[in-house]
Amino acid sequence: MKIKNLVKLKYDIDSIENRDPEFIHKLLIKIRPFMDKFFKPEVRGLDNIPKDSSLFVGNHNSGMLTPDSFIFGAAVIDKFGLEKLPYGLAHTTAISIPILHHLAVPLGAIRASHENAKILFENGKNVIVYPGGDMDAMRSYKERNRVIFGGRMGYIRLALNHGVPIIPVVSAGAHTTFLVLNDGKSIAKFFKLDKYLRIKVWPITLSLPWGLTFGPPPPHFPMPTKITIEVLNPIIFERTGKEAAKDEQYVSLCHERVLNTMQSKLDQLVSEQKNRP
Repeated sequence: MKIKNLVKLKYDIDSIENRDPEFIHKLLIKIRPFMDKFFKPEVRGLDNIPKDSSLFVGNHNSGMLTPDSFIFGAAVIDKFGLEKLPYGLAHTTAISIPILHHLAVPLGAIRASHENAKILFENGKNVIVYPGGDMDAMRSYKERNRVIFGGRMGYIRLALNHGVPIIPVVSAGAHTTFLVLNDGKSIAKFFKLDKYLRIKVWPITLSLPWGLTFGPPPPHFPMPTKITIEVLNPIIFERTGKEAAKDEQYVSLCHERVLNTMQSKLDQLVSEQKNRP
């Protein structure tokens, strides 16, 4: 049985009307000093964000904490205002957990589905997805500098179906706020968690204040780290529309183009961080 059927939720996770500007403003006032101190954030390439609706694609970091998501969102608001802030297509289970539900949904999280994305695009909104989901956010420490999408290509079909460009958003440094000893893919597979919870990992992590944990830990207290985010040039595909989205070979080629572009940029950002005095 799904979590959202067990818990009475405050918000309709399929509605685009939940974003709360006042909530966002108050949250940013509270967390900005903390983000500046712990992460020394740097966001580049905001001028690459086009005027029209786009699909932003990011690499997912740091479990449920995802500090780079907040850093990126704050930078967008500073430059363009709330109107350009992307709505996030989120995992049903994640935004049905009470604590995350009351935080993420008023920020603009909505259940990930092609139907909800269609509504957002039709209303002129930007959308952000993290295709790697749990596999990317809970990847092991040794893979911290990899973009892991796990073969998920629904985001490509989404962009092709709606004829919108993909805007890669690449973040470096955010996955070192805790230590993922093992992603626990074998554990998730053994207990069929993909079937029951729609997750493919059950990580073993070390974090503050939770210590050693088995399974996705609650948002943790982060270890200080330098976070650099870069918004890349829009990726515009030669073919779009329903027929293009049904062409598996073409979808795969588009996916490889996006993945390789993002990994190349992540490698560059990591190299810069290592060589910084």
